[in-house]
Amino acid sequence: MNLPAITFSKEKLSNINEAIKQEWLITNGLGSYASSTTLGINTRKYHGLLVAALNPPGTRNVCLSKIDEDIIAGVNIYRLGSNEFQNSIFPNGYKHIEQFSFNTFPVFNYQIDNVEVKKTIFLPSKKNAVAIIYHAVNRKNEEIKIRFYPLLTCRHYHTVINKKYNPLYFRQQNRNRVFETEFENPNVTVVCRISEGQFVDKINWVEQLYYREEFTRGEAAFDDCFQPGFFELQVPANSEKDITITFAVSYQIQDAWDNLNFLGVSTSETEKILFQEYNRKTNFLSEFYNRNPMVPINEWLNWVLLSADSFIVQDLNEKKGIIAGYPWFEPWGRDTFISLPGLMLVTKRFDEAKDVMRDFMRLMKGGIIPNFIADKTGEPIYNTVDATLWYINTVFKYVKYSGDFSFVKRDLWDKMVEIIESHKRGTMFGIRLDDDGLLMHGPGLTWMDASVEGKMVTPRECKAVEIQALWYNATKIMEFFANNFNQIDLAKEYSDMAELTKESFNKKFWNPKSGCLYDVIQFEGTDSAIRPNQIFSVSLSYVMLNKEKNSKIIEVVDRELVTAFGLRTLSLNDPNFVGKYIGDRNSRDRAYHNGIIWPWLLGPYVSAYLKVSEYAPQARKYALEKVLSPLFTQAILQSGLGTINEIYDCEQPNTPRGCIAQAWSVAEPLRAYIEDVLQIQPKNESCKVA
Repeated sequence: MNLPAITFSKEKLSNINEAIKQEWLITNGLGSYASSTTLGINTRKYHGLLVAALNPPGTRNVCLSKIDEDIIAGVNIYRLGSNEFQNSIFPNGYKHIEQFSFNTFPVFNYQIDNVEVKKTIFLPSKKNAVAIIYHAVNRKNEEIKIRFYPLLTCRHYHTVINKKYNPLYFRQQNRNRVFETEFENPNVTVVCRISEGQFVDKINWVEQLYYREEFTRGEAAFDDCFQPGFFELQVPANSEKDITITFAVSYQIQDAWDNLNFLGVSTSETEKILFQEYNRKTNFLSEFYNRNPMVPINEWLNWVLLSADSFIVQDLNEKKGIIAGYPWFEPWGRDTFISLPGLMLVTKRFDEAKDVMRDFMRLMKGGIIPNFIADKTGEPIYNTVDATLWYINTVFKYVKYSGDFSFVKRDLWDKMVEIIESHKRGTMFGIRLDDDGLLMHGPGLTWMDASVEGKMVTPRECKAVEIQALWYNATKIMEFFANNFNQIDLAKEYSDMAELTKESFNKKFWNPKSGCLYDVIQFEGTDSAIRPNQIFSVSLSYVMLNKEKNSKIIEVVDRELVTAFGLRTLSLNDPNFVGKYIGDRNSRDRAYHNGIIWPWLLGPYVSAYLKVSEYAPQARKYALEKVLSPLFTQAILQSGLGTINEIYDCEQPNTPRGCIAQAWSVAEPLRAYIEDVLQIQPKNESCKVA
């Protein structure tokens, strides 16, 4: 099994305005990551060679911004690094990149004046550390020197440093090939070592670094970092040399050193760890295909599978979780339980799935699981109406895949019953079951939750269409489990609840004028905007409408919302439609759910379309070739290399926006491809009540 690779030639990299938009990302399973561009120029405050989750998977801090290199040959200095300032890029070392490749780890190949330098960056699994391996070839008839300049900071990844107003306070010591820097806030230690050569202590601040992506987003775009000094070594004439720089960070000094020592002292020792990481990824792919022999092996699927793995993280107790998106999202309840089937069930990671379900159930409050876990504080935030309903759907999917009823009965069932009871009697944020069997809720609690200056852009208050679909689905799932656990009276109660919901939904939500569903039943009337939320009334396991109406919904969604990269969040014909996600935060939030394309919605769309088409071979062929393939084959080559962005502009050229790697953008299309297109169903797919 060969790992996939994406390669950029010198010619392609020479178009700086395009090449600088291509970003790579690697992760370590703790929530930490490294990320930058194909030119090695950081364009985001979130970029860095080690953005460490100091309290995994949260408290992410940029610690090592980058390492720039100089080649000194006689009186000539050739700079390989590049940094952007507001009106210039200096140095312009990106021009010396002969090739950039991403074979699950980034590799830069530089060539200048008979000197070649290959630079490979990798993160070891489950360690807050990074290694940069260099292979230098000196074809000159004279000795050269290479200097390596680490660029340090220690700041939360949402922030930037201005040394005048929020300076970094640190102490530094060094010896021979190592330096150690202790920061005061946060109170962490970083250690860095070169495999041979020496460290020269010479602190130098690099001020007003400019992050163009942040400037475009209306975010803080200027940053101050410092070089603690530089490493230096000689490469003799007509010779080659392997050099490694390793870097680690922790709250505890000894832990930082342990992480550093794990990577070894010599290049050969570090390369062994690199090969282990390559083997881990190769084995991960091989195991997937061995367990799923009917799945065709192809490169785009390899990228999608490896990307799916990158979102699965663990805390200090090795409990698993799911990061909603890189670089800036935390674990989100809604995103977790929409993504979990594609990330963990399709890939048969059942024990890890149980970890996630247990952990969120432990955090349940008032019958609601958290919307997200704040990165800085670890505090659960509960402003969601749908995350808990997606949770119940995921429990059902888990049983379909695993057949593990005992886990549900032992660890989850009592809390699941409490969820339904809390929704019946009413809980926080105005969430309560109305007399008509439909679920009421306050504004800004659905997945369309953007706000501008405290006012919701798409409040969708009262009774949103997908919330009713999820509620009906949840009550039918609860009926199924109650019957299985021989709680017949409870099963009857859930059945009656579901029937009332179904009756009211059919009576109130169908819009005969548009031939589809209203988006929201509001206090003052109905919202007839054509949005993708109605697709869930067809895609979920339990549905309330007949086949004729389901087919009409598919026709409307297909005509109004489906694109090559996902579903629009609003019809082009709506006066509130916004086609580009640009400008400051307020401008972007106004567009976020008012026309912008979301890839994750292709998952439920494909499920719904093929369900209505009764999984006919021609329909499955169409779903793959015309719906999923453009996303899988093109998106992995744009913006976030080897993964799929959070969102896309609706206007041409459908520029990728938002997070460069989004869990549900990967998970839901992957799930639909395996389950619906290939028809590799869970072994207990027939588990249902009528």
